[in-house]
This record gives sequence, C-alpha cells and structure tokens, in this order.
Amino acid sequence: MSNSDQSSGETQTGYPRKPQILARQSVARSRLFHIESLDLRFSNGEERQFERLTGADRGAVMIIAMPDPEHVLLIREYAAGFEDYVLTLPKGLVDPGEDIVTAANRELMEECGFGAHCIEPLVELSLAPNYMRHRMQVLLATDLYPKRLPGDEPEPLIVETHALEELPALLLREDFHEARAIAALYIARDKLREEKRDSAMDLL
Repeated sequence: MSNSDQSSGETQTGYPRKPQILARQSVARSRLFHIESLDLRFSNGEERQFERLTGADRGAVMIIAMPDPEHVLLIREYAAGFEDYVLTLPKGLVDPGEDIVTAANRELMEECGFGAHCIEPLVELSLAPNYMRHRMQVLLATDLYPKRLPGDEPEPLIVETHALEELPALLLREDFHEARAIAALYIARDKLREEKRDSAMDLL
C-alpha cells in the first residue's frame, strides 16, 4: 500500500477503514433493551455520535417449517410495536447452552406444535444494522412430526398453512409485512426451486 493510500484511510480493497471508537457509554437499560452511545472518528477525520440498541447477544432463530414440499407454517401473533396482530414465521431467542438447530426445534414445538426431523441453516439476516446489533439465523425445517412444548406466549398462537408459491398474494395482506420473514421465505422458495430444477436435470 502506498503512503497516499494510508493517509486517505483506505484499505487495500479501496474501501474506507472502519471508524475508530473513541468512547462508548450506556444511555438507558430496560429488561429487554440496552441503548448505547458510540463516539466515532471516521477515516476522513469526521467525528460523530451514534446510538444503537444492543441485546443479550444470545442469538435468535426464525424457522421456515414445511409440513410438505409445497406449504409453510405461519403464525398469527400480537405485535406490541404495531398494536395489532401480524402474520409471520415462528421465531425466538436461543437459550443458554443451545445451538441454533436445538433452539429452532424447541421454538417450533412451542409455537406451532411440531418438531422436525430435518433442520438446516439457511441464511443469517440483520434488521436495521445502523441502529441494532441483532442477527437472526433462519433455518429450514422439514419432515415434521406433531409435538408440543409449553412456551412463554401470553395467549395461544394461531397457526396457518400457506403455499410457498402464494408469496405475492401474501404481500397484499395488511398483516404480513415483517421484512425478515418476507426475505426468508423468498430465499427458501428460490433455494427449493433450484433444488427441484437440479433434480429434474439429474433425471434427464
């Protein structure tokens, strides 16, 4: 790297270097959330203060559970942020000592009344990364079997079965708008379509 690259604050890839954290301070804390302020100095010398939400860093899982190759289970639950019921995928925090597969199977049993013989990680998603340090592991669950565990929901969840190919119609519903669930379902649909095409090619 040349001296000019070093002075400009660029890396070998041409991207700016990450800002230097000058200070961090706890602003507020509740049972679930922690607000933290960061004083940053960017590679061009500019300084800014950012606030972000941090959590327990336990990790979280979202499950695409398929009772058959064409359908997926969705849950209808109350979302306090919107003060209304929403349609979404089952999800929850990873408990201490759990891996993401174990956590996904537990959450599926608690929220949908099913376990899965086959669970595979699909993708990792974030939400509002400018303000939240939160990662959601999305897993695909197949070969389901009935099994219910007690959960921590304040009321029973309504479980609905929808065709994966009905995603465009689901998007027209006013109660189906969570970005992570929408992204996860489209990623799963494309993955399954690709696997189906590959299987068809193998038969030729």
